[in-house]
Amino acid sequence: MHLLRHAWCHPPTHRRVWALAAPMILSNLSVPLVALVDSAVAGHLPFAHQLGAVAVGSALYVLLSGVLGFLRMGTTGFAAQAAGRGDAGALRRVLLQSLALSLGLALLLGLLAWPLAQSALDLMAPSAALDQQARAFFQVRLLGLPAGLANYALVGWFLGTQNARAPLMILLATNLSNAALAVGLVIGLDWGVTGAAWAAVIAEWGGALLGLTLARRALRSHPGRIDWSSLRLWRHWRPLLAVNRDIFIRSLALQLVFFLVTVQGARLGDATVAANALLLNGLLVCAYALDGLAHALEALCGHAIGAGDRLALRRTLVVAGGWALLASGAFAVFFACAGGWFVALQTDIDDVRAVAQDYLPYLALLPLIAVWSYLLDGLFIGATRAREMRDAMLLALALALPLGLALQGWGNHGLWLAFLGFMLLRGLIMALYAGSLTRRNGWTERTA
Repeated sequence: MHLLRHAWCHPPTHRRVWALAAPMILSNLSVPLVALVDSAVAGHLPFAHQLGAVAVGSALYVLLSGVLGFLRMGTTGFAAQAAGRGDAGALRRVLLQSLALSLGLALLLGLLAWPLAQSALDLMAPSAALDQQARAFFQVRLLGLPAGLANYALVGWFLGTQNARAPLMILLATNLSNAALAVGLVIGLDWGVTGAAWAAVIAEWGGALLGLTLARRALRSHPGRIDWSSLRLWRHWRPLLAVNRDIFIRSLALQLVFFLVTVQGARLGDATVAANALLLNGLLVCAYALDGLAHALEALCGHAIGAGDRLALRRTLVVAGGWALLASGAFAVFFACAGGWFVALQTDIDDVRAVAQDYLPYLALLPLIAVWSYLLDGLFIGATRAREMRDAMLLALALALPLGLALQGWGNHGLWLAFLGFMLLRGLIMALYAGSLTRRNGWTERTA
């Protein structure tokens, strides 16, 4: 307890955490803002299936692009450790490797995306109107995939160098332009559901171009040269690819959970899948805000591990953890007291509002349950301990799936209880892994 109190009462660590977390919270909140604007814009179209189509089409796109989130997470850990060692050549190599991976994976995923989406829609068995609109949304949305993946790599690299201003500029430019374009195209030009998709595509390409420009300028602060011959050596690719492989498996499992929630909601009716999407937007707001603290953890813990500084590592964990707990409590109170207003802000469809109202208590519980997994993600990413992240996610999924099957008879209540159970298991299992590494002083061990 004395060590925890001593770590918390260290003002320089508070300043370092918030110097990174505050810009990232601000920029991260712009991500769910887009989802809220899309839902609000589609929610004020005449029919529930139009709102449902945006929810389903977005879920399909996020399922495909979200599993490639390792392009950001893997990049952050390696860039942070390179910065901690003062290795400017490694910083350049990590950036180029991550951008090359993003381009290659975008091309591969673009070839596979449409057949996978068709199979997914067949599995959902939505209404004919929702199916048609969701396919149109998804087809357009795929055009932004290369830019979206490049943005993952760029944001991750900037975070690793403890540069929070550049991600702030990239994410704000991308997401605020997305929101403005969605209003203009869907309502102003009456493009309907596909207008929301075009807004996202245009915004993502603009963000990628801005990010590349900022990266070129940022490299001037890290004088040095890249050893081009090192890019041909497998030993310089193997650690990055191994970490990205494990984070990919972890992300695939996580996106599968959200996809199953959407599938089961669609089977329960258009109003239910639309209501669940609105409530999950609340989780998005909470998650992206708390991820600001997790991002600070990634950069600062990675830097401390690269420098071999165990004291800085402990202080960062305690300070970021304390603030994350306070923030999650504030979100829980907000959703408990103002959840009805939050839903009404997104739609004026009476059936959807009525369904969402019944499940607001689950949304109020989510921040307190989910905060631990978000925070521990930041620690494991900064330490490039992706294998433990992968194993924890797969184990949580394996335990939660039988729970979900057992609760199917409870309808949407069972679906939400299974989802809460999964998030709780995920945090508990990651905490067990973290405790094991702490007891054997494993955080500062160099990973392969």
